[in-house]
Amino acid sequence: MSDLDVIVIGAGHNGLTCAAYLGMAGLRVRVFERRDIVGGACVTEEFHPGFRNSTAAYTVSLLQPKVIADLKLHDHGLRIVERRAQNFLPLPDGRYLLSGEGRTEREIAKFSAKDAARYPQYQAEIGRVANVLRGLMLSAPPDLSWGKGGIGALRGLGKFAALGKRLWQDDSLRTALRLARRSAGDILDGWFESDPIKALLGFDAVVGNLASPYTEGSGYVLLHHLLGEVNGKRGVWGHAIGGMGAITQAMARAARDHGAGIETEAGVREVIIERGRAVGVILDNGETVRARYVASGVNPKLLYTRLVPAGALPADFLDRIRNWRNGSGTFRMNVALSALPSFTALPGDGDHLTSGIILAPSLPYMDRAWLDARARGWSREPVVEVLIPSTLDDTLAPPGQHVASLFCQHVAPQLPDGKSWDDHREEVADLMIATVDNYAPGFGSSVIGRQILSPLDLERQFGLLGGDIFHGALTLNQLFSARPMLGHADYRGPLKGLYHCGSGAHPGGGVTGAPGHNAARVILRDHRALFA
Repeated sequence: MSDLDVIVIGAGHNGLTCAAYLGMAGLRVRVFERRDIVGGACVTEEFHPGFRNSTAAYTVSLLQPKVIADLKLHDHGLRIVERRAQNFLPLPDGRYLLSGEGRTEREIAKFSAKDAARYPQYQAEIGRVANVLRGLMLSAPPDLSWGKGGIGALRGLGKFAALGKRLWQDDSLRTALRLARRSAGDILDGWFESDPIKALLGFDAVVGNLASPYTEGSGYVLLHHLLGEVNGKRGVWGHAIGGMGAITQAMARAARDHGAGIETEAGVREVIIERGRAVGVILDNGETVRARYVASGVNPKLLYTRLVPAGALPADFLDRIRNWRNGSGTFRMNVALSALPSFTALPGDGDHLTSGIILAPSLPYMDRAWLDARARGWSREPVVEVLIPSTLDDTLAPPGQHVASLFCQHVAPQLPDGKSWDDHREEVADLMIATVDNYAPGFGSSVIGRQILSPLDLERQFGLLGGDIFHGALTLNQLFSARPMLGHADYRGPLKGLYHCGSGAHPGGGVTGAPGHNAARVILRDHRALFA
């Protein structure tokens, strides 16, 4: 008999959330993390002497308020501040658009009075849809598979019908389904006439999404990024003081306070399966650890093709999980700066430097970037978002100096010339710096240190297969009841005792804590049923 109830694979934010809830309920929990620091891709690290930044995940909004409250993350040191402006779109012709509370409509009117007048209607409709999706985040999707003689699907359809009845009556659910199926470009072209506002809003559709804004289904990715809030303000983005690692450090403290053990430099080599049930893990050092249940926070394709013995899985499940689509088109950089950048469109310091700075002037520009990346491996005119968190947080850099996050799209997970990203990392990093320099002359010369994470680096360092920040593309065939697969969207894997608690489960990627929260509820339900 094991001394443990649950083993959690991976100390990312979802694994830690799951562990904290399970510990809170009195279960004996141990978390195993391959790296020497907790947090997975949600960490703060020094990347140049004296300069720290959020290494991979870089901004906060989607973290569930219920998770913050239940885990008492503020009591454990978490402090989140909102940006003083939300997004800044400098244009090559010297104009700009700056969004944020009290200023967005005035800014849009510089380009189109008609668009400024329509913007509140757009926000109201999108807000209704976001509320629908927000209401689905903290519960398991219904089972819409036809296994077990169709009983699961019939029950799932019944649950879905009950869930949607009120929303369908006020048209919210129908609107949500319609928008999720469409491309973001089509949605925005239907609302607005000016390129800048469409670019500002449409950027959310290509974040972590290797697709054109005119790809069907990109409307859902746009919506997914609107589901968050900061300090009670919906749709707002902010910064965790101390970087994104402050979130997972607070989660780790919460988990430990509830008795969970967390071990770093303890990678899992194999999940032990006996008589069709997960009963423990074998660590990289050969140690065997047993438990009643195993919860995995890693990408489901990594779990089932590398950690679970192939012979233990149903053949049809293994075939389908091998086709789980990864690859989010992300190239991530952190740079140490000797001075703040000055943008041609809006020189000097100001609120705009606390915002998400979007370098992509139109939806057609984003579309060309995607086409170019498909053909060449990366776009010669990339989409780049710049954040300068040290404008809000003076703990990250020496006085008078700064750090910036560059979140760059589009790049291909695998290069078409058969070469490795190791052969092109520096070349593409130079291109990204030059792209920023085009809008803020002198930016390149202010860079005194840089950290480069290609898709291959993201996979090797954080287990993000294909560099996929979402643990699986947010396409319509990999969402809701199909995430990670029809019949297994309830956080239970195909083997008894094995659960999914990472971003490869509903509701998907981003620093939300929702999959960890939801998986913990399912594990506790099964545990209580077993010992009822």
